[in-house]
Amino acid sequence: MATYEWQPLQRNYDLESQRKSLVTEAALSHPLQSITVTDVKADKRGTQAKKKAEDVKKSSSFIDPLSSLGPLASSFEGSDPLSKIASQGIDQAPRGTRTKSEDGLDETFEPWSAKKAGILTKYTTSEKLSITTSFLSSADKEKMVIKSHASTTVTDKVRNRLEQLDDFEEGSVQEMLNLSQQDYVKRIEELNQQLITAWENDQRVKALKIVIQSAKLLSDVSVIQFYPSKFVLVTDILDTFGRLVYDRLKEKAVYIPAGSGVARSLPDNFTPDMVSEGAKETCRNWFFKIASIRELIPRFYVEVAILKCYSFLNVGEYNDALQRLADMIRGIGDPLVAIYARCYLSRVGILVAPQTKDHLMPCFDDFLTTYSQVHSDTVQNTLAVQKMEMPRYLTLFSPALDWLLQCLANKSSEKTLMEVLQKSKKHCNSALLLNSIISAFKPEFVAVRAVQFTDMIKECEDTGFPKHYLYRTLGLCLVMADPPEDQQLTVLNEVWKTVMKLKNPADYIGCSEIWIEYVVKHFGKKEVNKILADIIKHMTPDRAFEDFYPQLQSVVTKILAHIHDFSVLFSIDKFLPFIDMFQKESVKVEVCKNIMEVFVKHQVEPTNDPVIINATMFVCKTMHDSVNALTLDDERKMISNLIAGFIRNISFGRDFERQLSFYVECRSSFSNLDQVLVQLIQNVNDLSMETRRVVKGNHSRKTGNFVRACAAYCFITIPSIQSSVAQLQLYLLSGQCALLNQCYSQTDAFFKAFISLIPEIPKTLQVDGKTRSTEPILVEHIYNFLSTLLIVPDNPDAGVLYLLRGLLNILQNYLWETQTDYKVLVYTRVLALLSAMSQDSYLYHADRVDSNDSMYGSDPKFLNELKSMCSTLVEEVLSYLKTLAQSELYKRQSLVSLELFQTIVCHGDIREPSLFSLATKLWGLAQKHGELDTKIMVRCLNGVKSKAAASTIREYTELASKLSLESRT
Repeated sequence: MATYEWQPLQRNYDLESQRKSLVTEAALSHPLQSITVTDVKADKRGTQAKKKAEDVKKSSSFIDPLSSLGPLASSFEGSDPLSKIASQGIDQAPRGTRTKSEDGLDETFEPWSAKKAGILTKYTTSEKLSITTSFLSSADKEKMVIKSHASTTVTDKVRNRLEQLDDFEEGSVQEMLNLSQQDYVKRIEELNQQLITAWENDQRVKALKIVIQSAKLLSDVSVIQFYPSKFVLVTDILDTFGRLVYDRLKEKAVYIPAGSGVARSLPDNFTPDMVSEGAKETCRNWFFKIASIRELIPRFYVEVAILKCYSFLNVGEYNDALQRLADMIRGIGDPLVAIYARCYLSRVGILVAPQTKDHLMPCFDDFLTTYSQVHSDTVQNTLAVQKMEMPRYLTLFSPALDWLLQCLANKSSEKTLMEVLQKSKKHCNSALLLNSIISAFKPEFVAVRAVQFTDMIKECEDTGFPKHYLYRTLGLCLVMADPPEDQQLTVLNEVWKTVMKLKNPADYIGCSEIWIEYVVKHFGKKEVNKILADIIKHMTPDRAFEDFYPQLQSVVTKILAHIHDFSVLFSIDKFLPFIDMFQKESVKVEVCKNIMEVFVKHQVEPTNDPVIINATMFVCKTMHDSVNALTLDDERKMISNLIAGFIRNISFGRDFERQLSFYVECRSSFSNLDQVLVQLIQNVNDLSMETRRVVKGNHSRKTGNFVRACAAYCFITIPSIQSSVAQLQLYLLSGQCALLNQCYSQTDAFFKAFISLIPEIPKTLQVDGKTRSTEPILVEHIYNFLSTLLIVPDNPDAGVLYLLRGLLNILQNYLWETQTDYKVLVYTRVLALLSAMSQDSYLYHADRVDSNDSMYGSDPKFLNELKSMCSTLVEEVLSYLKTLAQSELYKRQSLVSLELFQTIVCHGDIREPSLFSLATKLWGLAQKHGELDTKIMVRCLNGVKSKAAASTIREYTELASKLSLESRT
């Protein structure tokens, strides 16, 4: 094999830079600017008149090129295309959202769908339930109790048949007993599905039977504590029925527009005169069928369910129907059943006719009139049988009463509120009612009368309904709307007098978690401290806090939502003792994470406040100490990010020694988190570079010792990191910082550690759950290291290029992947480095660091050493190329050949005959098997030609003439 002697090309970097610099031109048009079409028309005289789509805006005398009014931004007439797309995405409201005037409801109006889940969750039971129906699955037959009807005479038979027709049954009443709540919900869902199936199979009578039997369930109060949830489940069936009937009628009610003979379906905003007579007759038949139901409760509920169908009959029918149905409810004796009937009427009414409100105040008046029934013997006996106390019974009224009052308060004025207050005070003055009033009306209306409401709460009757519920509801209003400033303290004093006397921890914390936000919003740290102290006092006895961690977390969250100045927060004496109440580790860690999230987000300026540092260090230690071998990676990453954010936000200014001491303390406190250690090393390196900037690279003995201490900190800390890839990167980075600070022995130590670590790098790495090879990462770091070696001076005691020789020895013995060519690609980069080291003056230098060009001064012995290493590397690459002489490896052989060719052209002196010959052969080998893209070869050839044109070396021109492109056929 021929021997090729490497001859580096002597380069003039300044001249090359001048040749490659381009002449700048002003950008007159933006590449993303939309095309403006110019309409050119000729008038009668033959002259052309131009009409531009838009006028061009005149630019001012001076415009900041980076501002939104720059010369390029002006091309978009104030908005670039990408911003337009983004703004369109923001402006488009998501489907299903309600605007203020779209359906006649307030923006704050909470839809029923939002309340359902809360009702189902709150009102549960462990009692056994029963359900009466003719439509259950065959698997349930064994659980049924059949109510048979004995028929002895003709009169009995007639009576029996009439009862069957009235009940819409199919021969018998089937009652399923001893159902758990879960089974009951399942059976209700089955009824809903059977209703839909019957309707789709045109079994209208069966569908009506299912709905009637479902509505009858609402007259059953045998398990009274479950009644609100049962109401939610059954009314879902009624809503489904109402929707099916309405859609069917609308489908049948086609109309023929004036002047058109084609029948069309009704539009959404149709009027009764557009509905055909046949459809109207069908609609009336539905109402007639329902009117024939003998029992009041199913007749009422089923008619309300199809209330929307009145829109097919007459304009203004809703108002009369709603008032008539409201009067029907007066026939319901049970006060709980009656209030939920009014709830359903108002719920359907607000959907089909939101502007119609004439029925709402009479419903409210009827409730006030009949409220005294809750103390009747019938109700008391029912409660005694079911072992339910009056306070719990009254809470069953809340969902229905809240909804009725919310509908009454919708788009109402303060006058309505005053009227409701006067009536309630006159008739029942109940705490239950006052609670619903406060929650229903706009918080602004309540906040203006905050003192009045506190007086009313004191005066109202709390029989059965605890007043702490009212204070909680009032607090919810006052945190959403601010009371007058002169009332704020008065309200707090009046409320807290009562709250602090509460003995039950559940009642106390229920109020406290609401009112803490009111205190934080309107008062200072003194008042907040008093409230926290009172909470600690109430929650500490018998370790009551262990049962109320969610509420205590809510207190912390609300404090953090309003206090973003952590010097104020941590100066609250009782804040950290309050945090200490979270003695369950998982909960305490969550609270600490919340604190640090707010700190990282809102601590804009770095701080050195010792109060903040000590308190935040305590919080971070709590998070750090919770990490163990079982901690999930996402949790570990989140905690690491928060602690790293804390470290970044602590700065002691020019007191660098104090800053380093802080980092030493952090290292001892957070030693189990790699990401935090990486952050500390990065910060210490930045600290050493900041020291260099302050002294402008001219270190004194004191600053020199300090930057060496920084380097020692990094060198000691890096081995503590578990990730060897992170260690590799940090050794390189820390060595570069040490070099810039003229810490040569520390630089050697870092770079030696970098080289020694290469064999320990794992072959694969888990990235986002996928296994990735580490070779690309390793090669990237090696390239970075080679670029750094250009300016690293040799250690006189260690020999010429001892670091580079050590790297090459490691790479020679490294087990590279067989399907990659990274080894020889690194060799080509080393060739480029050695050629750069052969120059009289290097391409770049580090300030106040003497590189080898200054140390050796183009010493022939040094240059010969470089040439010898280059020749050896060339031989290694050529030997490697021979191992790729197999058909399946031709593409890799072509790529390596082209890489070495480009290295020779850019860094070798082709006036050396052996290099000229080698370059020609490599070109031929690169395209010998036709594996490379022709476009790549063309670009390489054009690069050689441009180099020939710019250089005085005629061999480039000769080389370009000998390089041919093989055509592919």
